[in-house]
Amino acid sequence: MSSASDQDYYVPHGTHWPIIGSVGLTLSVVGFANYLHDTWSLTPTLVGLAILFFMMFGWFGQVINESLSGLYNKQVDLSFRWSMSWFIFSEVMFFGAFFGALFYARMYSIPWLDGASNNDATAQYLWPDFEAAWPLLTVPLAEKYEVAKAFIGPWGLPAINTVILLTSGLTVTFAHWALKKNDTPKLVYWLAATVALGFGFVVLQGYEYVHLYRDLNLRLDSGIYGSTFFMLTGFHGFHVTMGATMLLIIMIRAAKGHFTPENHFAFEGVAWYWHFVDVVWLGLFIFVYWI
Repeated sequence: MSSASDQDYYVPHGTHWPIIGSVGLTLSVVGFANYLHDTWSLTPTLVGLAILFFMMFGWFGQVINESLSGLYNKQVDLSFRWSMSWFIFSEVMFFGAFFGALFYARMYSIPWLDGASNNDATAQYLWPDFEAAWPLLTVPLAEKYEVAKAFIGPWGLPAINTVILLTSGLTVTFAHWALKKNDTPKLVYWLAATVALGFGFVVLQGYEYVHLYRDLNLRLDSGIYGSTFFMLTGFHGFHVTMGATMLLIIMIRAAKGHFTPENHFAFEGVAWYWHFVDVVWLGLFIFVYWI
């Protein structure tokens, strides 16, 4: 295949990777759902994840080879940019749904349970001892459930993790500047710093989760606060893990000389994603931990 010109648009050839990815994704989701219902073991889920990782390694490697072979032109680069933009937009909507659930619970559901909806019968008969407060740590029929003892404040590990992520946003920007100056050593150095900060965030969040479960008894099933807390911070932690992994791959590619100041969208796409992760965390720190 010849290199693409600015007048010709590269049309990808047929590939088997989407089918493999669909099989892995289906097996992962169905397997995990059955695992939660105690009908299957965790093995199908792990097999599905292994298939997904195999698919990503093979498919991304194929795209990288096509890019290095000169098959992509400015039109393809533009399509990649639009694709990444829409992907990040879908992620904004994803987290927007969970933030919406958080705000609905805090601003509507909890006040209604306390009689704010001008329906005193709700508070009188449904839950007479209820007191509107946030974080809401009590649940109905508390004697039948494991209720949380306390919640974590913003100025411990959450504040440290905020500093870590904000710093990582600076280091990935420094790496971009180094790339534009074609300074590979500094590019790799700043990327390595960003990767270390990203995985450091994940480690500290894991430590926080252990503390919450073991010492404070704050769990996913500890009422609406526990549910929204772990859904929001857990999915964000997953995104940080994926982002740090992508940055690690970009760092390895940078060390191999895959990028030039004129051609480096793979780096830019991951940097966009990382800045998105930073912004989401600021929202979590403010609305989940602080306010």
